[in-house]
Amino acid sequence: MVLSSCSLTWISPSFSPKLNLPHSNYLPRNTEISSSNNTAFCALETIPSEESHCQRRPLLLGIGALTANLQLTNLVFAKEKPDRYQAFVDYEDGYSYVYPREWKEFDFLAHDSAFKDKVLQLQNVRVRFIPTEKKDVRDLGPMEEVVYYLVKHRYAAPNQRPTINGMEERTIDGKHYYTFEYILTSPNYASGSFATIAIGNGRYYTLIVGANERRWKRVRDELKVVAESFRLLDI
Repeated sequence: MVLSSCSLTWISPSFSPKLNLPHSNYLPRNTEISSSNNTAFCALETIPSEESHCQRRPLLLGIGALTANLQLTNLVFAKEKPDRYQAFVDYEDGYSYVYPREWKEFDFLAHDSAFKDKVLQLQNVRVRFIPTEKKDVRDLGPMEEVVYYLVKHRYAAPNQRPTINGMEERTIDGKHYYTFEYILTSPNYASGSFATIAIGNGRYYTLIVGANERRWKRVRDELKVVAESFRLLDI
């Protein structure tokens, strides 16, 4: 779906800080990667005619903040957009990512946002954050130690055997991200997941996207796009 225009019809003190918009490969400039193997109302006109909906949450913004938000949106969606992915942009909580276009939003306990496959509900993405005094994900420690601790002691249940398949650190616009792939295996069930963690805005963010292990090889590359699309926004 091609985004043809975004028209500003009225400057209002109410602005929608959470947006669901069509999106493509979401990789800004200035990206470095290292790896380890182990409502101002925004009317969106589209072709063909479909509607993108902005969730409305009251937020008082000055003209400068409003302009900055709109400029960021224009930069993010400047390129041609295929139909495969949709973008979730949360200006209020300071993050964004993309997810498969056919997924739907749902409530996931203790998470700020979540989307899942309409049929395969265990195939989903969710984001949460907690307060922190740390300034950067590197403040948590070396990537290998951080990832091992999280997967073994935070993500895996006592009856699950964790396997880490790989990890990488990415630097985008001066912000650092750890992204890693892992499998959790229990006697009756196994799942594959990617996680991306980052720190900014006084928050420790975690995005996890995963699927049943039986489907993992089929959907792995698609879900990796989701994990690597996570971005921090300054708030």
